[in-house]
Amino acid sequence: MNAPSTTSPLASPAEPGTNELLIDFVDRWATATPDEIAVRYGASVWTWAQWRERIGRLAGALTAAGIGRGDRVAFLDKNHPACLDVVFAAASLGAAVAILNWRLAEDELAYALSDSGARILFVGEEFAATAAAALAGTIAAPRPIVVAEAGKDEYETFLYASEPATPAPGVAVTDATLVIYSSGTTGRPKGVVLSQRALVAHTRNVGTQFNFESGDVNLVAMPLFHVGGICYAFFGIRAGAPSIMTRTADAATLIRALASGVTHTFWVPPVINGFLGAGEAAVAAVAGLKRLGYGAAPMPLPLLRKALDTWPDVDFVQVYGQTELSGVTVTLSPADHRDVSRPQLLVSAGKPVHGTELRVADVETGEAVATGEQGELWFRTDQAMTEYLNRPDATAETITADGWVRSGDIGRIDAEGYVYVEDRLKDMIITGGENVYGPEVERVLIDHPAIVDAAIIGVPDDHWGESVKAIVVIDRPTTADEVIAFCRDRLAAYKAPRTVDFVAELPRNASGKILKRELRQPFWAGRARNV
Repeated sequence: MNAPSTTSPLASPAEPGTNELLIDFVDRWATATPDEIAVRYGASVWTWAQWRERIGRLAGALTAAGIGRGDRVAFLDKNHPACLDVVFAAASLGAAVAILNWRLAEDELAYALSDSGARILFVGEEFAATAAAALAGTIAAPRPIVVAEAGKDEYETFLYASEPATPAPGVAVTDATLVIYSSGTTGRPKGVVLSQRALVAHTRNVGTQFNFESGDVNLVAMPLFHVGGICYAFFGIRAGAPSIMTRTADAATLIRALASGVTHTFWVPPVINGFLGAGEAAVAAVAGLKRLGYGAAPMPLPLLRKALDTWPDVDFVQVYGQTELSGVTVTLSPADHRDVSRPQLLVSAGKPVHGTELRVADVETGEAVATGEQGELWFRTDQAMTEYLNRPDATAETITADGWVRSGDIGRIDAEGYVYVEDRLKDMIITGGENVYGPEVERVLIDHPAIVDAAIIGVPDDHWGESVKAIVVIDRPTTADEVIAFCRDRLAAYKAPRTVDFVAELPRNASGKILKRELRQPFWAGRARNV
């Protein structure tokens, strides 16, 4: 583990108040350290002053285009600093950004754009054709503005057509800022609405776990359409650390980024696994990190132990949470990772972060259960989402009248306050950091001409944490490859099943509900947890 540093932590020039807004993150450093590097992307570098001017110009351009408080725009691309520009500019006006998953199939993309009500779509040139096809024939399609990988493009022209604008009056902490689409429990994704208050609270509460100091550099490598990407990026920005962004998270790209002085980053377990198997140069590159956060997907215990042994001087931080809570609500500290006297902590998610209440609730009554007993994990925090966009019924099912957010995860808390996540109440699979809900895939499977009944479950996968398995009943010949290809044509590739089992019938209870725990049990037998 790293020895305690004698360098002072980065701190805000003035302690922000309770009404802190997202744009304050940037304004603070544009004033205090205007000539220091804020963002680096490939060969492009912006100081805090330069980046603040870009954000202001974009805010002016959005205003001229009719975007104001309560409106929404969308962003569709792999990681690109324009996404950060758009988020901060829109937030300064009280508008929100729907950051869309670039892996979505055309039908899924068309649905998300329609549901979000976005009036402008900032789209990477790599995905412009897909977006155009998704929007063909739709009513009130958003205005597309193409973002190029480099050089002058439609986005830069749009941005520099206006003078920098100051934050709009009346912007409030309750204003919606992000809409992140999470796979749907009933067949369609739900837009999770996160307010300025929620995002600032998350950045403040969880950012301390990453302990940025003077001279530190933050690597933003996970996809920005995921809270593990965009909300992690906020940690370094609020702390005043320079951020290096990579477009992709392949090993070669990350090794080059690490060589430029990166000290902090967040990865999903499959990325860590990839580095462990990528040779001496890759292992050495990671060894230079001070702090490595991981989460968003299950971390197999053998993989975690191997990573700890391989990089003894790296501080590991495990994070657990969900999009509905702006990301992280529970962390396992670096010290806990290295505590040889309590090896059981390596299968714990850690302890709740500052400002977060946790209840382990009886699934039927909602009452708190005794310490050590299993129940559904409920959280109450300023980090909580405002709502599911356009889904009041789903919102009411998730947020209680007194503000508790039902996680859908089954777990327990021990006498020392450590949380153990052991199963899922929700019909959800986490594969490589992406959430997949069974009904969303089953909706597609049932459209296959040979399939008369179908169930989707998650099964253990040493690389991805879990993988998607289809168990189907057919009434005419077909093959697993045909079923998988059928799904890939209609869904993002990560949602499609990797394997398919054919059965004579699916087990159901008296009311006709498929007994998925019974289907999952043979695959998870003998494991410490069922997620």
